Amino acid sequence: MQYKALVIDETQDGRFNSAIRQLDSEQFLPAGDVLVRVHYSSLNYKDALSVTGNKGVTKKYPHTPGIDAAGVVEESLSPLFHPGQEVIVTGFDLGMNTPGGMGQLIRVPAEWVVALPEGLTMKESMIFGTAGFTAAISVQKIIQQIQPSAGAVLVSGATGGVGSMTVAMLAGLGYEVHAISGKETENEFLRTLGASVIYPRSDFQEVTPKPLLSSRFAGAVDTVGGEILVNMIKSVKQDGIVTTCGSVSSTTLNLNVFPFILRAVSLVGISAQNYPATLRPELWKQLASGFKPEALLTMFNEITLEEVPDAVAKILKGQLKGRTLIEIK
Repeated sequence: MQYKALVIDETQDGRFNSAIRQLDSEQFLPAGDVLVRVHYSSLNYKDALSVTGNKGVTKKYPHTPGIDAAGVVEESLSPLFHPGQEVIVTGFDLGMNTPGGMGQLIRVPAEWVVALPEGLTMKESMIFGTAGFTAAISVQKIIQQIQPSAGAVLVSGATGGVGSMTVAMLAGLGYEVHAISGKETENEFLRTLGASVIYPRSDFQEVTPKPLLSSRFAGAVDTVGGEILVNMIKSVKQDGIVTTCGSVSSTTLNLNVFPFILRAVSLVGISAQNYPATLRPELWKQLASGFKPEALLTMFNEITLEEVPDAVAKILKGQLKGRTLIEIK
């Protein structure tokens, strides 16, 4: 079966080029239980790394990136899915070393596939994508530990995919949300999502030897890591919670134990890629209902496969806001 896909090639001199190609599914796609015709994908930071040849994400080329996909089942060896069914595939190895959603077809194991829940369209599911799913895991952790009455929740990287989704979800659930952003021009965007206070990134980048800072926040959601995460942890109140899912600023955490033993702050790591398959359908149902922001359809920019390389350059420079949806035609 012929299909169109974005393909990244590695040249002999170590460069990486992208091109739209016609491929044969039997030659290019791996064995798997479910063949899906993709209607929508999305652009994530991990996709940008795959497109530009990061061997920590994608080991072998040629490769089709796209860690997110929503589409319709073409063929299924699993009794759980049937041709014509609308489904979502995110996480696991999709788009990393398994051909991903930036192609018209994917073939994956059945446990990677989730039936599209009622209340969510395929397009909406990819506005969420891995970024929204990651945000939902953090939000789930936050609401399990603190109530809106406990105080404000601080979100870093707030104009990015995970950050903007987190702001919108928490605000929709009645939490007071404060945001950290390096883009002053996007403050109005954050306010429309529900952020009541916006701090410049520089307020949280200073390296300080103080073991604790003034306790200002009931909880926090970090998407960038580094010194910003350190200062967020130091600023959380007694019995608060901090979730972390990003490392774009740094992979190192220079911190002592005092926030944890004096304020009993919880630090929770968030992994959307390895989130258990058995729990995914329920979280997608929450994204289709209580976690679904009213502003969802204003939180994305739509592009084509041909526009992916330009969008990759922008996301690597931190120049994108919200989510980037890819319609696969």
